[in-house]
Amino acid sequence: MYTLKDISHLYFIGIGGIGMSALARYFKYSGKTVAGYDRKPSSITASLEREGIAINYEDSVSMIPEAFRQAEGTLIVYTPAVPKTNAQLIYFRAHNYAIEKRAKVLGDIANDSYCIAVAGTHGKTTTSAILGHILAESGVAVTAFIGGITQNYNSNLIYKGNEVIVVEADEFDRSFLNLRPDIACITSVDADHLDIYGNADEVLLTFKAFAKSVTTPDHVFVKNGLPIVGNTIGLRDDSAYSAQNIRIENSAYVFDFKYPDGVLENMHFNLPGWHNLFNAITALGMAIAYGTPTTRLPKALYSFSGVNRRFTYRLKQEDKVIIDDYAHHPTEINAVHQSVREMYPGIPVLAVFQPHLFSRTQDFMDDFSQALSQFDAVYLLDIYPARELPISGVTSTVLLDKINCLDKRLLSKKEVPNIVQHSNFKVVVMMGAGDISETILKTTAILEDAY
Repeated sequence: MYTLKDISHLYFIGIGGIGMSALARYFKYSGKTVAGYDRKPSSITASLEREGIAINYEDSVSMIPEAFRQAEGTLIVYTPAVPKTNAQLIYFRAHNYAIEKRAKVLGDIANDSYCIAVAGTHGKTTTSAILGHILAESGVAVTAFIGGITQNYNSNLIYKGNEVIVVEADEFDRSFLNLRPDIACITSVDADHLDIYGNADEVLLTFKAFAKSVTTPDHVFVKNGLPIVGNTIGLRDDSAYSAQNIRIENSAYVFDFKYPDGVLENMHFNLPGWHNLFNAITALGMAIAYGTPTTRLPKALYSFSGVNRRFTYRLKQEDKVIIDDYAHHPTEINAVHQSVREMYPGIPVLAVFQPHLFSRTQDFMDDFSQALSQFDAVYLLDIYPARELPISGVTSTVLLDKINCLDKRLLSKKEVPNIVQHSNFKVVVMMGAGDISETILKTTAILEDAY
């Protein structure tokens, strides 16, 4: 066993991951010695190296820095995505190092502080980012671990102090049950990760168990309509915390925020989509529960700029708009569709989508086809496997056949830039949780040069 206060050195295997890199930053800022390994360089690893964190890209024991060759005082952090055959991980196990999964280490940090946890099958990252920003702008000494790069801070970590910790409560492998939060929300409970849970009922039961783990029962916030006890959150309804009188002015939402003790009128929020407005209401409710003065909330919310790959504009020209989104579940695709139709009413929209995981594609094949069929054209990439092996009969071709759209086709990643550049569609939405992000950046760079 170990305690974090006794750890002076931390080595991250898979340090380039969005969750791992936030933890690495946190410990670096806390004065620890931090280094790590990743499979290949990325924009995230480059930013970590600029911040003074040494990273190697060869899975070899010889690449482990000398400072980490002693087990005492050293903690090895890894994620389930790291294969058991990883040579460095094998070395650390053989030499009796303290080794923990990322989720366990994050839980140790959160449970040792006042913890606000954001749970839900969708909306965790944006809600956490809004909440962390609101608290920081209101003068709270907050650290927020974000599952994306916030545009306000150009980082996945907001680090203002340890008075309160904001974390995303990840349901993937039930890791959020390691948390004992003081305040928590559940933004959504949709069937997902069925390779872990088996069925939707088990997903709901696990979220109910998470809600019961909150140390103060009246500090649980839930989306109105979920069969979980808590303060209700909603839009234009009778929820305890809700947005009323919603309208759009200058491409931003303006609304009245109703909460149990009153109303804040004419709040402004700059992110598109009702799902994002719901995330904002959720963050506002938790900020109030923490004790943030309501007088500070309007300005703090107005200044929030968003999270990378959450309806992010990559190109915004008169005749071509490219929107980048992390959507990888049918519910998220529906949310993107609602947002883009609201921002660009009456304008045809092309969707370029990379399915993520064979199991998820299999579980939600019909739901994916219905969600994607709402667009005017759909171009699919091959399924991004991530941690999985192929499943017989589960392909992008099968999904494409189910999509009810006249203009639909399969594309290779190499074809995307040219196809998007020369398409007649003004608005292009590019979605997925795999390596489509690299393709989007390449496409954008080519189009920017053309303009």
